[in-house]
Amino acid sequence: MRNSLRELRSQRGLSQGELADLLGVSRQTVNAIETGRYNPALPLAIGIARFFRRPVEEIFQLDDPAA
Repeated sequence: MRNSLRELRSQRGLSQGELADLLGVSRQTVNAIETGRYNPALPLAIGIARFFRRPVEEIFQLDDPAA
């Protein structure tokens, strides 16, 4: 799964640690999501989408649209 979390975070001028604090997760979790090593569970993905006021599908995209 690809995502645009790093770009959205940078546009807001937030560090990974700052975003992690706002979302209630660790900085390592934010880093793992940004680098594609971790796909967030649905509640976290929805929380990220709400924070950035974007649809979940705009932030997270499946690598294979047919999947």
